Amino acid sequence: MPATMLDRIWDPHVVADLGGGWSLLHCDRVLLHDLSGGRALEEVLEAGHRIARPDLVFATPDHAVSSAPGRTAETFPKGGRLLAGLRARAAETGIRLFDLGQDGNGIVHVMAPELGIVLPGTVLVCGDSHTCTNGGLGALAFGIGASELRHVLATQTLPQKKPRSMRIRFEGTAPPGVTPKDMILAAIGRFGAGAGTGHAVEYAGSAVRALSVEGRLTLCNLSIEMGAKIGMVAPDETTFEWLAGRDFAPRGAAWDAALRAWRALPSDAEARFDRDLVIEMRDIAPQITWGTSPEHVLPVTGRVPDPAAAANAEQRTAWEAALAYMGLAPGAPIAGTKVDWVFIGSCTNSRIEDLRAAAAVLRGRKVAPHVTAWVVPGSERVKRAAEAEGLDAAFRAAGFEWREPGCALCVAANGEAVPPGARCVSTSNRNFVGRQGTGARTHLASPAMAAAAAVTGAIADVRQLAA
Repeated sequence: MPATMLDRIWDPHVVADLGGGWSLLHCDRVLLHDLSGGRALEEVLEAGHRIARPDLVFATPDHAVSSAPGRTAETFPKGGRLLAGLRARAAETGIRLFDLGQDGNGIVHVMAPELGIVLPGTVLVCGDSHTCTNGGLGALAFGIGASELRHVLATQTLPQKKPRSMRIRFEGTAPPGVTPKDMILAAIGRFGAGAGTGHAVEYAGSAVRALSVEGRLTLCNLSIEMGAKIGMVAPDETTFEWLAGRDFAPRGAAWDAALRAWRALPSDAEARFDRDLVIEMRDIAPQITWGTSPEHVLPVTGRVPDPAAAANAEQRTAWEAALAYMGLAPGAPIAGTKVDWVFIGSCTNSRIEDLRAAAAVLRGRKVAPHVTAWVVPGSERVKRAAEAEGLDAAFRAAGFEWREPGCALCVAANGEAVPPGARCVSTSNRNFVGRQGTGARTHLASPAMAAAAAVTGAIADVRQLAA
């Protein structure tokens, strides 16, 4: 029978059939971060268990550490206490910790791919919903809760119900100004924030095959914002070239054997999906969110929707609440909306390609006087590579603050937040009420669009700056 990539990764990882559609899966990799990692390790030990495979567990501080230049673990005291716990438990259990300032440290979903910890065909879990990012390398990766994290640390297995399969094909060539961030935001806007619930999404089509690995990781990152905890892109020669030589990638004869296995992973041409959707690239323009859900998105040339045009009473109520929180008027052009903050970073858009794209817009321009602008590299390696290219100098010259790797303003769990009532164009993945700080108003966009907002002081169409 024709098989999907989901079948080809899931089925060999089934340790036992638990009945009722549930399976016990072997997990190839476990990622930990500072918010929950230290406590999870401690709870496993307190219960009298050992860490089943410490060699398959990797940890990094990212969520609760300050991103301030020159930061230490103690810059944000609460984060320092969490990191101290993670350090102690990592040393006690023998798991690998990529600590602050060390090569390999960074946002968990940035450093794991760049180190080759994530490989095609692997099952990877982490106590973070954006673990789906790692599916951009052809892995089956998903976020888990606290009890699941304890279970997998103690057993290297996890009970899971196999999701249904969904494919979203992006066909055609990307128009000017359209990035992977715009692609996934457009998909969420079209199909809805619940469209992927209960599914594993495979992104395919000519436009996806044309993406770099960094772009594929961005595409998969927002799968959870569409309701799917798993997003994947089939591995291909682009993937293999990107992975070759990375720290934890196979080498020599093992690399040759891995390539043979990885090339067998993509879905068969005849494979059937439970849901199969298509988006034509010519229909996508640079996107910007207007409300408090990623599905509240429109082209930058569009107008703020009127609740009177909502499809039903529930949607009308949601739109009214979103407009009230965001301080926007129905029918107003979204372009030209004044912004106060710009944030370039997060596990969505903090890789070297993202920083290059933003810096290209900024060169020769200055951040508007009333705008506070931060750029936070996704990892130590991204930071060092950007500095070697002079990107940090380009950001500083434009008026951005160049900061240390971490989650920073994406989740505001490290003492850094957008002030109440301030409007921020952000390259992150969530625009929920209070996500970037109490009362903060967030507009999601690509790095290039964020840079355009910084220099114009308002939401702007980046294509006009390139003209």
